[in-house]
Amino acid sequence: MDKYSYLSNTNIAFIEEEYKKYQNDPSSVDSGWARFFEGFEFAKKDYSSSEGDIPQNMHKEFKVIQLINAYRVRGHLFTRTNPVRDRRKYSPSLDIENFGLDNTDLETIFQAGTDCGIGPAKLKDIVEHLEICYCQSIGVEFMYIRKPEKIDWLKKRMHHNANLPDFNPSQKKEILNNLIKAVGFEQFLHSRFPGQKRFSLEGSESLIPALDALIIKCAEEGTEEIVMGMAHRGRLNVLANIFQKSYKEIFSEFEPKDYADASLDGDVKYHLGFTHERKVGKKKVSLTLSPNPSHLEAADPIVQGLARAKIDQEFQGDDLKVMPVLIHGDAAIAGQGVVYEVTQMADLPGYRTGGTIHIVINNQVGFTTNYSDGRSSTYCTDVGKVTLSPVFHVNGDDPEALVHVMNIAVEFRNRYKKDVFIDLLSYRKYGHNEGDEPKFTQPTLYKAIAKHPNPRDIYISQLIQEGSMSDEDAKGLQEAFKGLLAEDFDKSKKIKDADITAFLAKQWKGVKVAKAKDFNNSPATGVNLRKLKSLAGKLTEVPKDKKFFRKLERILKDRSEMVKNNKLDWGMAELLAYASILDENNNIRFSGQDCERGTFSHRHAVVKIEDSEEKYVHLQNLSKDQGEFYIYNSLLSEYGVMGFEYGYSLYTPHTLTIWEAQFGDFVNGAQIIIDQFLTSAEDKWRSMSGLVLLLPHGYEGMGPEHSSARIERFLTQCAEYNIQVANCTTPANFFHVLRRQLTRDFRKPLVIFTPKSLLRHPKCTCTMSDLSKGKFQEVIDDPLAKANDVSRVILCSGKIYYELLAKQEEEKAKDIAVVRVEQLYPLPQNQLDTIVAKYKNADDFVWVQEEPRNMGPAAYMTMNVDVPNFRVISRQASASPASGSPKRSENRQNEIINAAFSKVGKVVA
Repeated sequence: MDKYSYLSNTNIAFIEEEYKKYQNDPSSVDSGWARFFEGFEFAKKDYSSSEGDIPQNMHKEFKVIQLINAYRVRGHLFTRTNPVRDRRKYSPSLDIENFGLDNTDLETIFQAGTDCGIGPAKLKDIVEHLEICYCQSIGVEFMYIRKPEKIDWLKKRMHHNANLPDFNPSQKKEILNNLIKAVGFEQFLHSRFPGQKRFSLEGSESLIPALDALIIKCAEEGTEEIVMGMAHRGRLNVLANIFQKSYKEIFSEFEPKDYADASLDGDVKYHLGFTHERKVGKKKVSLTLSPNPSHLEAADPIVQGLARAKIDQEFQGDDLKVMPVLIHGDAAIAGQGVVYEVTQMADLPGYRTGGTIHIVINNQVGFTTNYSDGRSSTYCTDVGKVTLSPVFHVNGDDPEALVHVMNIAVEFRNRYKKDVFIDLLSYRKYGHNEGDEPKFTQPTLYKAIAKHPNPRDIYISQLIQEGSMSDEDAKGLQEAFKGLLAEDFDKSKKIKDADITAFLAKQWKGVKVAKAKDFNNSPATGVNLRKLKSLAGKLTEVPKDKKFFRKLERILKDRSEMVKNNKLDWGMAELLAYASILDENNNIRFSGQDCERGTFSHRHAVVKIEDSEEKYVHLQNLSKDQGEFYIYNSLLSEYGVMGFEYGYSLYTPHTLTIWEAQFGDFVNGAQIIIDQFLTSAEDKWRSMSGLVLLLPHGYEGMGPEHSSARIERFLTQCAEYNIQVANCTTPANFFHVLRRQLTRDFRKPLVIFTPKSLLRHPKCTCTMSDLSKGKFQEVIDDPLAKANDVSRVILCSGKIYYELLAKQEEEKAKDIAVVRVEQLYPLPQNQLDTIVAKYKNADDFVWVQEEPRNMGPAAYMTMNVDVPNFRVISRQASASPASGSPKRSENRQNEIINAAFSKVGKVVA
């Protein structure tokens, strides 16, 4: 039984039973209850009752305890947190009559008052304290937390000063100044740029003093980096008043200006990222705001990956140095699945960041959708309960309450390394954007909003009423800020062209922006043969004090034999690539579903000790001076995990960051990350990345969901040298393309379609010399074809090459050359031109693929290969990537191979 069970148990019968046990033997109950009952023993002298019975007054003490506990559990349902609507009614209420108490008890002193921090007190004073603590501008959900220590800390923190803010005049002035900037900025934009979209913060301006307080509190507690993500609502205000992006620069972005850089397409102003270093006293805090598209919660995993990269790379794992902050919308946090994926990462070893502060700008409406149509849960923040995180609901018209809660949140997060959710109950003054008419869909709500004063004016009235400020002083501050904005507005007119600065420019210093010529040839990536053999020894040896599972020992022995026989398979070449990168003191981070072993049991980068959960990682035991190797089996997520790894790669240009799909088909679960970040971020935001995606791909009769990694989708998005797409056919080429990622002086995402059956194909091997010499080959010519004899050139990519090769050998087809295009994008035009020139007698150039005609590289190759009469052999166009019948799949594959060698040109099989 939990020694602190008395803190949350509300069953009176249970309490009575425990008390009887205590009376018979104080040591028979847990220590928490023993201490609790000690406070009641004085009553036995005065209460008239028979020995062993619970006195009536004592019985009522227990009922008061139950009342106190009810406020903690359900008080959030009866708060005054909604500034513009009446709260929904819940039953039963917290009226004392519902707890077996009545008005005659109000003047009675109850020892139970000690449990809420005010000592023995009259019932009316206990109720008043509880009402102030739990039912005013702040509502709290926390009693579901399973760690009594955390519950106790929160109780004490909130019962102190009845959970009321206690700020000095200087702090209050700081809150007011931030409100003046927040409100004044929006009003200025509204007057100078009427009707233009800005996704105003109006109605939720208390966010600005809250974020300011968060930065100050973080600095006090030793935080050096704050990484923030948010959608477009209020983003300009945050950029201006928290990140100190100049007002004139923001004003300039409202004007219709072209970019100075013709190679940059850019993005709308309320999607951009930014960095800023702020001084707090003698301390400095670096602030990073991640760019975010209109996919509202897409930045969530990006921010977590960024934060984890900073923790790993800058602070040696000290997550108290980095604070992730995510600002959500109420409709988005409840409706977007990636929020749940990211929430589930919070405590996982590969993804934890020491806790995140989640702030919800609760407009109480989505685009036009009422909250009652936007979620089934009571609160938009109920996802926070998944990880047993405390949730605070705060009235947006009470900035002091919000700042107070922000301080509690930072303290709790740092103490317990857990997420905290803050639900900022507010409203949206205008429609979804400033051109909308919200009364079309929310007439009642917006009638109330139209009459409602803004948080600045409400706070000024409060300060004047309490004597902290005069009306003249408040007006003076507002006029001064308005003058500053007007001055910067005039300056903005002098800015000729628009520009976008990379939000992580400091980390990418020395990494150049790639030009077309940089892709002409790959650099040398071979590794000294002696070094390779040494690394291979480290990868295959079994530590003497470790006993591995018998099959693992056989796998390691087989790898040792590969090196001895100079015939390496895919898995061994891959591990040597990682080992060589680590040996050069570069770091590697690798995650994905089952990536430690590999979906197809080929990698075994992490091995288990027999009959235990102990792990041994060969790649972490190469030498004392090696780079760090991080590898993690991920949660069953694509969107969240790929987003996390993309975020990690944004901060670490000199780390090889890899995400692997369990099957390549599942990559479409992360399509938003691919579309909005991976393929377009450099063009939109100047954000570079070297993330590697490993996507198992190949038609082996495994059905429509285990065949295609959707090559066509990636190739459709290829332009302006934004990514690299490869489909290797040899372990050596895979080795070199991985090493190429860190060898070049620029970075681009790399999408590799990796094999399944080829992992153990007898001809899909390489030698140690293949790894020690040369470089990545974008195109691999047919090694046996004689140019003058060839009349047909087959171009292909990936696994189908080996089936074509078998057919070529079977038919001894000397008039056909099978050429492998290993890099699909950027298309290696120079190498292809060389191939065309070499086979000058060929009058038939064919692209052969196993994917249907409307999928795979067919359309891309047809569009980009400039050869007369270029044709495609493939499966017929299909709605589904592959058949579920292994037999049908085999038949179709055979038709393709036969058609490729048929004398009669067949377009599709």
